[in-house]
Amino acid sequence: MTHVDAPDGIFITLVEQPATGIPLAVKDLFDTAGLRTTYGSALFVDHVPAVTAEAVRRLEAAGYADVGKANLHEFAYGVTSQNAHFGTVPNPIAPGRLAGGSSGGSAAALAAGLADAALGTDSGGSIRIPAACCGIVGFKPTYDLVPLDGCFPLAPSFDHAGPMARTVADCERMLRALAPEYEPIELDDPEELAVGVAWTEPCDPLVRARVEAAAERFPRARRVEFPFLEGRAADFMREVAEVHSGLYPGQEEAYGDDLRSKLDRCFQVTDREAEASARARADHRERVAESTAGLDLVIAPTLALVAPPIQDELAVRDRMIRFTYPINALGWPSLALPCGAAEEGLPASLQLIGGAGDDALVLAAGAWLELRLAR
Repeated sequence: MTHVDAPDGIFITLVEQPATGIPLAVKDLFDTAGLRTTYGSALFVDHVPAVTAEAVRRLEAAGYADVGKANLHEFAYGVTSQNAHFGTVPNPIAPGRLAGGSSGGSAAALAAGLADAALGTDSGGSIRIPAACCGIVGFKPTYDLVPLDGCFPLAPSFDHAGPMARTVADCERMLRALAPEYEPIELDDPEELAVGVAWTEPCDPLVRARVEAAAERFPRARRVEFPFLEGRAADFMREVAEVHSGLYPGQEEAYGDDLRSKLDRCFQVTDREAEASARARADHRERVAESTAGLDLVIAPTLALVAPPIQDELAVRDRMIRFTYPINALGWPSLALPCGAAEEGLPASLQLIGGAGDDALVLAAGAWLELRLAR
């Protein structure tokens, strides 16, 4: 394959002559044989892998055709897709607002009609946040369901790969190719599902109203106290530091200012802090299991707000990952689904969350809900 530069901010590299198939945008974190793969970094601007990442290979074998490598937050460590080296990903449905990240180019390619499917990664919300900002659908599967071979890691015990598309059905079609062991299900009576509703109180008013109205489509929906995962996420930061330990020292100036400031903090995490954070993560899993006992699914906002105006990532980061990062810590499947117009007429997004291994249930319920929200 040959490539050309794509200066519009959505793609880093375009395929000049894509193969015939379903147009696929591949986050530029996944290796593609013969096609430049940068990981969003100036250090890899001329990097052309010899081997294609397994997730990409599976999609290609199922009839998807790469149209380009989608822009992202540098090394996938950020939620805005403001990339110092390849430009800020624009939001096609809301000019002047953030596209979200780190899989921002993947979501924007879908919203702009440049692809019909996209492959992303999600370590703290990086599929679901841009899906919410760009008004598309994104699915973070159960941890380790989709292989990450040939994908540059961020924080390995938090990293997930997953599909992004304009409908739940298209996400599920991709998942069938990405995870051959995945088996879809049909729900006998979705209205009998026991659904918890959580985390709507901190949301902007119309976002809260749209999420709660969507939850009411399930007659057995009820409010639950779904625990937050509070704290500094030092175990996540330690993993990031370990990934970059052989790359960052001595090459700091090749990193963008935004990423450099975060990595400096990651390298300062002590063993004691990392261990305490890992214990908090284990405690979080136990508390969530207790709070969701007897439930089939949980509905929560993806974001507390609609796509925010373009601004410094550190000013908005904590608010944007508040509802997504805890699900990465669990490793549970979560579907981001648009649920109606909210503030400024922009889409609100909800998460449909299932327990580990409940991917088919989440997608089946999501498809049912999507149909009813469209009426």
